[in-house]
Amino acid sequence: MQLSAAPYEERLTAPRSWWLVSFLVGVSMALILLPFGTLPMLGGLAGGTAAAAVVASSYGSLRIRVVGGSLIAGEAKIPVTALGEAHILDPEEARAWRTHKADTRAFLLLRAYIPTALRVEVTDPADPTPYLYLSTREPERLAEAIKAAKDSA
Repeated sequence: MQLSAAPYEERLTAPRSWWLVSFLVGVSMALILLPFGTLPMLGGLAGGTAAAAVVASSYGSLRIRVVGGSLIAGEAKIPVTALGEAHILDPEEARAWRTHKADTRAFLLLRAYIPTALRVEVTDPADPTPYLYLSTREPERLAEAIKAAKDSA
C-alpha cells in the first residue's frame, strides 16, 4: 500500500538572515564574557549562538498543509468543506489585511518575513471565524490545493 503525498505542504521557515543574526548574538555573548577569560568567551559564543538558533528554528517551524480533506495551519485544523473562496493577496493587499482591514475574529497565521498571503473565507455557520489569513510563499499553490481537496470531498 502506497501512501499518497499531501497535495500541499509548506514550512514557514525563518529567512537566512536570521541565522546570521543568531551567530551575531553568539558573538555578542562572547564579547560580554571576554573579561572572564577564553573558556567563558567560547562558551558564550557557542551558547548564545545555539540559543538564538533554537529561537529562530522554532519560530520558523510552523507548517501549512492540506491533507485528508483538512487544512492544517499551525495548531488549527479545519475541514475544507467548511471553507469558502480563497483570495490570493499580494504584498500590499496582505499588509492591508494584517492591519486596517483585519477582523479581530479572524484566524491569523502571520509571519512578517513572508510578504504574500492567502485569505480563505470560513463558511461554517457554527464557526464565528470569518476568514483565515495565512502567510504563505506560494498562495496560488495553496489555493489550488484547497480547491482540489474541496472538489474531491
